[in-house]
Amino acid sequence: MTKTQLKMVVAALFLAPLMTAHATAQSRPDTLRMTCGMASETVRREGAVILSTGPNIYDRYVSSQAYCQRDEETRPHWLATSDSRQCFIGYVCERKGGDPSPP
Repeated sequence: MTKTQLKMVVAALFLAPLMTAHATAQSRPDTLRMTCGMASETVRREGAVILSTGPNIYDRYVSSQAYCQRDEETRPHWLATSDSRQCFIGYVCERKGGDPSPP
């Protein structure tokens, strides 16, 4: 293997994880680019999914209590989509007692 080929292999090994992380970050579905039906179906189909709801804004949405922790309960949630200002998307998991964030 020549020095040039070795450099290319090392560069590829170094850059591959960076490129994968960038592609993963871009793959989160954006509700503002989906119809209400598409967004709610995504949550129903996946069971639990992270959706973008605007630039750098995202949250985890679930289809049922089965996707929450034992100390959490579901709370209905509506989001803006491309065709609706208030689309019932599914639920968010919230700590029992109403505190959505851990101590």
